[in-house]
Amino acid sequence: MCDTLVTLTDEGVLFAKNSDREPNEAQVVEWHAAARHPKGASLRCTHLEIPQVERTNGVLICRPWWMWGAEMGANEHGVVIGNEAVWTREPDGEPALLGMDLLRLALERASTAREAVSVIVDLLERHGQGGACSHDRPRFTYHNSFLVADPDGAVVLETAGRRHATEEVRGRGRSISNELTIPELAAACSDRFHGRVVAARRRRSVTERAACAAASPADLIAVLREHASPGPPVWSWFNGTLRAPCVHAGGLVASSQTTGSLVADLRARPLCFVTGTSAPCTSVFKPVRPGEPLPPDACPRDRYSPASRWWRHELLHRATLRDHAGLLARYRPERDRLEQSFLADPPAAADAFAVADALERRWLADVTASGLPDVRPAWLRRFWERVDRAAGLGEEVAA
Repeated sequence: MCDTLVTLTDEGVLFAKNSDREPNEAQVVEWHAAARHPKGASLRCTHLEIPQVERTNGVLICRPWWMWGAEMGANEHGVVIGNEAVWTREPDGEPALLGMDLLRLALERASTAREAVSVIVDLLERHGQGGACSHDRPRFTYHNSFLVADPDGAVVLETAGRRHATEEVRGRGRSISNELTIPELAAACSDRFHGRVVAARRRRSVTERAACAAASPADLIAVLREHASPGPPVWSWFNGTLRAPCVHAGGLVASSQTTGSLVADLRARPLCFVTGTSAPCTSVFKPVRPGEPLPPDACPRDRYSPASRWWRHELLHRATLRDHAGLLARYRPERDRLEQSFLADPPAAADAFAVADALERRWLADVTASGLPDVRPAWLRRFWERVDRAAGLGEEVAA
């Protein structure tokens, strides 16, 4: 369901987001260079075609494989944005711009956080928001909130249909989750039932407390990995692990999986740390600078492909879920040492991805050979067996 948080330190701004989507909805990390476009050109977004602008910024984005828009990203000017699904009493619109489209459009067209908010509001008022927000569930729709930051500060923008409200972040930290929080708009438009189903208030209490205490990217990485207890995930048959920021699918009513994560350090030259893979608790956060070439990777879909980095990591993630505490402990110390080296002296993105890929292959071999039994309850094993079959992953995960 997602959580986005920002910390305003004495040295500058830190930002983080977990993107929670369908468990087989692979995400891709991409750099799109700045570009000029012919006058009068049009742009095809996920569901809607709109007029293109004459110049677009270079953007680093993390997006679900099937949509044009992005769940989170940064641009060449140091603007970063994350969005959240929110359910409101405003009616769902016809297919229009998705919240993810609005996010990417703002990154492409704005050079400050305030400009980005203005871009989103203008596009929202002109085109509206609406349309399928899931590839597998075309009737699944929602409205959106946004946390927008740049090196000088941050702004929360919340929407309900074409209505909107903004709030400048003035304290040490702020987070948003899957409910409206700006008082006037929340009082008029909140659908509190859906917020309770996805445990939005509980997660936001965790992330906002952490945002207020964070002092470094490592602190934000730690909160993105946080489960509802100090140990492994605690699943509910009702909504999986939605009580904490690091979300693992498994609920029968609401079931999301954290499919990508990003942390941005805006205190000097903007620097991002991305997983490019699901489950931050089993992933490596790798440094990427806006404008830096990314290593080649096959564009993933919702079916397993060994050519895709996201899907190769799913073998490790899903094998670890069999006994999260016992199996993660086999590679977490080495993962943490690698990540600490990335944070202290960030290498080029291509080098970081190559090292992480090689280690993940070794960790997978060790986890597979460990012989530890699957300790999950039967209903949870059956859930993941169905997810694996849908992705064509049965034999690989069982190996």
